[in-house]
Amino acid sequence: MLKYAILFLVLSLIAGAIGLTNISRLAKRIAMVLFALLFLGFLALLGFAYLLGEAFEAGRAALPLLPTTLLA
Repeated sequence: MLKYAILFLVLSLIAGAIGLTNISRLAKRIAMVLFALLFLGFLALLGFAYLLGEAFEAGRAALPLLPTTLLA
């Protein structure tokens, strides 16, 4: 997705330099939408990683509370 966002950004810059403002505006909007989706996906993955890290830490902290007979 990042590849397509960069592709549309470059297309927008080239079209703007040539003077095709409508194409430039459309390509810029597509690039911004793709980058926003990529960024939101990245934030969601960071949130999941944070929650999983807390879950693993909570499990590790609760481990010494278990009787040793359950661990064997």
